[in-house]
Amino acid sequence: MHPEQTNGCLFWIFFLGYFLMLLLRIGNCLDNDIPPQLLFKKSEPFLNENYDAVPTKNFEKTPWTLSHNNSVSCDDLKGVGSLSGTCILNSSLHLVNDLLILGTGSIEVAPHVLITCPIKGCLISFNISGNAKIGSYAAVVAGSVVFDVTNLTLDGHSTLNTTALGGPPPAQTSGTPSLYDGAGGGHGGRGASCLKSNRTNWGGDVYAWSTLSDPWSYGSKGGSTSSEKQYGGDGGGRILLKVKDTLHVDGFVTAEGGQGGLDGGGGSGGSIMVHAFKLNGNGTISAAGGSGWGGGGGGRISLECYSIQDVKITVHGGQSFGCPENAGAAGTAYDKLLSSLKVSNDYFTTHTETPLLDFPTTILWSNVYVECNAKALVPLLWSRVQVRGQIRLLHGGSICFGLSEYGVSEFELVAEELLLSDSVIQVYGAFRMYVKMLLMWNSSIQIDGGGNDDVRTSVLEARNLVVLRQNSVIFSNADLGVSGQGLLRLTGDGDAIKAQRLFLSLFYNIEVGPGSLLQAPLEDDSGSSLATQSHCDSQTCPMELIMPPDDCHVNNSLSFTLQICRVDDLTVNGTIKGTILHIHRARTVTIEIDGVVSASELGCKEGIGKGKFLKYGVGGGAGHGGRGGSGFYNGMLAEGGQAYGDPDLPCELGSGNGGSSELLENAAGGGMIVMGSIKWPLSRLEIYGSLKADGQSHSSSAIKP
Repeated sequence: MHPEQTNGCLFWIFFLGYFLMLLLRIGNCLDNDIPPQLLFKKSEPFLNENYDAVPTKNFEKTPWTLSHNNSVSCDDLKGVGSLSGTCILNSSLHLVNDLLILGTGSIEVAPHVLITCPIKGCLISFNISGNAKIGSYAAVVAGSVVFDVTNLTLDGHSTLNTTALGGPPPAQTSGTPSLYDGAGGGHGGRGASCLKSNRTNWGGDVYAWSTLSDPWSYGSKGGSTSSEKQYGGDGGGRILLKVKDTLHVDGFVTAEGGQGGLDGGGGSGGSIMVHAFKLNGNGTISAAGGSGWGGGGGGRISLECYSIQDVKITVHGGQSFGCPENAGAAGTAYDKLLSSLKVSNDYFTTHTETPLLDFPTTILWSNVYVECNAKALVPLLWSRVQVRGQIRLLHGGSICFGLSEYGVSEFELVAEELLLSDSVIQVYGAFRMYVKMLLMWNSSIQIDGGGNDDVRTSVLEARNLVVLRQNSVIFSNADLGVSGQGLLRLTGDGDAIKAQRLFLSLFYNIEVGPGSLLQAPLEDDSGSSLATQSHCDSQTCPMELIMPPDDCHVNNSLSFTLQICRVDDLTVNGTIKGTILHIHRARTVTIEIDGVVSASELGCKEGIGKGKFLKYGVGGGAGHGGRGGSGFYNGMLAEGGQAYGDPDLPCELGSGNGGSSELLENAAGGGMIVMGSIKWPLSRLEIYGSLKADGQSHSSSAIKP
């Protein structure tokens, strides 16, 4: 047969077949009393196509345009009753268009009934003046689901589900990864990437930060491992629940990202808004990321409820099959009534961060919580994070300020309380913290100045209370000032404050508990550090040691490596260690039996009193208050170092042996400890432990590799 004739016959066969199926389907719809326009005719959408617009904050208004002409009756839905009274839906509906259910009565979806529109971005809206109830094992499934009712009840195992049914995300966003590495999609949190060489270390990026209090964006699709087929999971949809009285959830409200499997990344979670007077039940509200080769990032949830009881709220990132230790990043859960932001990854471990961009400055948030292995990032340089109440990091949560490649910025954190438990704050640059209370439990604040002289001194101010417990550490490889007006307590073993130069001031009481440490500089063998070099060849007593400034401002031009200034009572049960250690304008200093205040082995490697050194490791000892001892080897003499300094006003660093050995490091001299001054002498010094500035022995100096 001729090719043109064959193609023509096939065309008419397909056409007649389609027409016959169309007639049968219309007949079936008429028999079931379901209007055919719900299945075939594309109705005018009830959602303004500008879906990126911020929803109005007026509770009585909806963020879209609704038309009464698009609504259907209870009979149209094969229900029993009416929408002006009570409508009970006993039969499942499978739709291909948007659906608006509008009435002045109440509506009930019977158990096991499904109302589905499995098309990305499809809208199902219930705008009912009375109550709505979703029976057990019933489900409403669409790209966007809206309930505007007086009371809403979701029975056990019922579902409002927009998982993997999101429409297109906002324009000019990068939520879907561009590479073919199976990374997760981003939205509230970044998607995970399992590429070890990936410098960015994430998949899809975040978007819609500015609207997190009224989120109405779809999630993004995950990346694929193939350029020919899109294996990534789809993004989550959108859900709005406007309930004038009580929202009772024993089922599931989900806008999660879709699954990507082993060949694609998980989709990112979508958006959920809940407005209700009371929210209770044993169910779950989730905008979690989907699982995949790289897990999708969590979505965004906003709650405006006067009472919340027992309902689980989750925006965790999706699991990563390609790198199980690196799930997608957590999304955001915002309590609109309390103005509080929570970022929680529900204990899914991750290396992928949730960026926190510009914080509001006119109407401040109350609290920020980063919990359960979530990793938050403040990436913008010169950022200020300010809240009215708490910033709380719990259970493996962390916040990173700045980027490791650009450690030259300065960051501010302002709050009433900063609470850390099993958590980390990492800063690249300088850090300025202003709080009333800083409480740390098995946590750390790590400040990396990047070795850059342009980075200013970090300042941590806690006006009322600073307590470190259970191996908590504040660390800076640059200058650090810690001040307050109340108590600074390092409780016990492992608690420490360490910096290259450390200034502690204005506390009423400082308690250094057993096994805890105050140290500056960082190096134990700091004779070669910049803090000491300028004093190793000078016999001139620095003026600030004789007449120190009355104020206690952080001043990096002074000689001190560790200064404790204007503290009424200092109690030492642990260790205070520094090269030039200065305690100024203190009332009482008590060194308990196990306490140590030490500048031992932290002086100069050479210095004025360095000893002479012969080949093969034979040398004389260093001198200071007395001349160093001489060494003899095979009839050769290595003279000890000369004595130097003023016995009535000793204010010089001890000298080292000054030798050059192929086997041993140079032994350092002792440092310097100054307590009080001519103008401000100590009221009382009690020593039951150790106060020492010993020189180093060769037996304790490090062996060169």
